[in-house]
Amino acid sequence: MNTKERLVITVILLLIVVMTVVDLVKDWHQGVAIWHVAIEGSVALMALVGVYFLMKGTFTLKKSLLREQHISARLKEESDHWRASSKRFLEGLSQSIDSQLDQWQLTQSEKEVAFLLIKGFSLKEIAEYRDTAEKTTRTQATSIYAKSGLTGRSQLAAFFLEDLLLPQQ
Repeated sequence: MNTKERLVITVILLLIVVMTVVDLVKDWHQGVAIWHVAIEGSVALMALVGVYFLMKGTFTLKKSLLREQHISARLKEESDHWRASSKRFLEGLSQSIDSQLDQWQLTQSEKEVAFLLIKGFSLKEIAEYRDTAEKTTRTQATSIYAKSGLTGRSQLAAFFLEDLLLPQQ
């Protein structure tokens, strides 16, 4: 339920309370039976309880939203900090990978495909990204594996990444 809906329901319940209290006062002065006054009083009380829970829920949601926004901002700040601090290393890694791909004598297109394979893209995704046929991408991937002496995508990724991911001590 959004804030506007909560506000509308709260106003309606408050109107019910006001109309019921006005009717109670009128009934009381006219000497209406006590059970009738008690029932109408219960209606007013239930409407007030409904207002209370709607308002409590609204404040709880706002508090929760503020907390989540704070957490999100903190995580974004951590992510930005990590990117900034690791940028130099990532650029070095990228240059090292590029150098190895040159040693394997890959064409520029094959190098693009190799980088995307290392990043984990599927052949279909690479073809769409590069605006080529999937068959062309598959042929280029096969050529990459042949020129590198590797058997597939997992060995290609492992060739560059295994030394970066040291086992936990």
